[in-house]
Amino acid sequence: MTKNSTSAAPEDLAKFMEELKKVKNRDDQHVSADDLVVSASEALWLSEEQTGNPSELGLLLRIPMRTNEFVLQRIPAGKATDLQRHVHESVHIVLAGSGWSEIGDKTVTWHQNDFVYTPPWIWHRHYADADAEVKMIIVENSRIVGALDAGRRESVGNVGFAEHFRIAQSTDTR
Repeated sequence: MTKNSTSAAPEDLAKFMEELKKVKNRDDQHVSADDLVVSASEALWLSEEQTGNPSELGLLLRIPMRTNEFVLQRIPAGKATDLQRHVHESVHIVLAGSGWSEIGDKTVTWHQNDFVYTPPWIWHRHYADADAEVKMIIVENSRIVGALDAGRRESVGNVGFAEHFRIAQSTDTR
């Protein structure tokens, strides 16, 4: 084995050993996060003008989780989000209302208490049925993707999947 011409500085080794000690001794029960409870009333709501589509997003920025983002979403009755894709995964938890989603070449229907999964980098759009507003909680792993400097989002606007791609869709008849 050949020795690398650059050796680690003593302070680098000390930092590494300190981190190793923390990993081996995870029994400290001190919690440094102040925001263990965040109320939905604290959401910072983005308007239609800010989102570029009729849905509104409520950002819960004080949740201290480093891996996942939690966002409230409201889609007015008979309206839809934009057609978008992103490199992170997401799950929409349907709190109220019903509708359907175009997720890639599939169309799926959903109702209150359903969980709607969106795979990474797949074009998708969510629609509210005509009779009631939809309320959802979005859980996405965008924080960890962002920490790796790998985040990316794209939108093609207020257009459906089939219209944008001019192809037939397969349908889930749940």
